[in-house]
Amino acid sequence: MENPENTAAQHHESTRQIGNEGEDTAAAYLQQNGYAIIDRNWRTRRGEIDIVAEKDSFIVFAEVKRQTSFNLETLREKLNAKKQKTIVETAKCYLAKHRQYNCKYVRFDVLVVDMPGLEPVFHIENAFSE
Repeated sequence: MENPENTAAQHHESTRQIGNEGEDTAAAYLQQNGYAIIDRNWRTRRGEIDIVAEKDSFIVFAEVKRQTSFNLETLREKLNAKKQKTIVETAKCYLAKHRQYNCKYVRFDVLVVDMPGLEPVFHIENAFSE
């Protein structure tokens, strides 16, 4: 009989690996499209920013979702108002610690990786705002 703790740990590891692969794909996509990756997986007690990137006069806080078996409705549920607020608050913490970006415009993007029916990386610029 399987140990439930091992199964849960394996599931968490598998989920994290899938997430990391999605973030790697999204970061490569952004770089190919002229973005400079500044930071990845930046964390505070409030939350995490998957990718912080810079392009032209923008600093972009990007949320990455790898959606191999979901649809846009599922994505909408995962990026609800609470999640958006967490991302915005975390971005404010980032900007407070990295004042060199205070002269940039701020944008919140979502990159969806591997969602059936969409391009391999579906980039939603300015997906939400404060």
